[in-house]
Amino acid sequence: MLTKFITLCLLVLSTSCIAQNKGWTSLFNGKDLKNWKVKINGHPLNDNYANTFRVENGVMKVSYDGYSEWKDRYGHIFYKNPYSAYVLVVEYRFTGDQIPGGPGWATRNSGAMLHSQSPESMVLNQDFPISLETQFLGGNGKDERTTLNLCTPGTNVFLNGKLFTPHCVNSTSKTYHGDQWVRAEMVVLGDSLIQHRLEGKTVFEYTKPQIGGGNVANFDSAVKIDGKALKEGYISLQSESHPVEFRNVELFDLAKYMNNPAKLEKILSSILQK
Repeated sequence: MLTKFITLCLLVLSTSCIAQNKGWTSLFNGKDLKNWKVKINGHPLNDNYANTFRVENGVMKVSYDGYSEWKDRYGHIFYKNPYSAYVLVVEYRFTGDQIPGGPGWATRNSGAMLHSQSPESMVLNQDFPISLETQFLGGNGKDERTTLNLCTPGTNVFLNGKLFTPHCVNSTSKTYHGDQWVRAEMVVLGDSLIQHRLEGKTVFEYTKPQIGGGNVANFDSAVKIDGKALKEGYISLQSESHPVEFRNVELFDLAKYMNNPAKLEKILSSILQK
């Protein structure tokens, strides 16, 4: 019942503009990587290899100018605290060229990982955290390519009431070409509902996220408990071989409203203008 109720509430919201800053937490301070932890495949926790993640001119950058080769160094930068129910806003844009050796599918490709395992629980050579990826994709200037898709490293979800096990599925978004900034919104309500939103519209949604499936390598089997509901976890941003920038990474914590649908509807309506 809660899922249906919240879905109806969110369908009436028609813009992604934040009404007020009150209640919002800036996860990225625009100055440094304080409160973030880096985990790069093949490197120990907080070894920020070749200064992959850095802050310049008020934005968080993913850069590869210190790399001589790619070598599958998929990386993630994790915010220090786990969350269960929230609205997350991330502005991103792709810049420059992909590092030579990066896979074709990773061109202009990044993402925000939701309900992720902790960075401390990742194995040294683990490529991706067990998590739910809101996939950020950029266009090539001519072809259509949706963004805010869903990918599922080590997870499964329900779509339209049925268990969905393929790794990735497209959203209904338009294509964003060039180096423009794109504002992504994710509405996360524990394990009841997750929505991806662009320009005030829901472009993808799913329910009942849980651990399961493949598409993650070298994980700790004690962490990957297939069938376990994903009700909370960490948030991370990706390094997948194409330079990308992030700014205005903000979160509104909804945890205290989850047991009161009326208050939850009210707060969502107040932080996302109609």
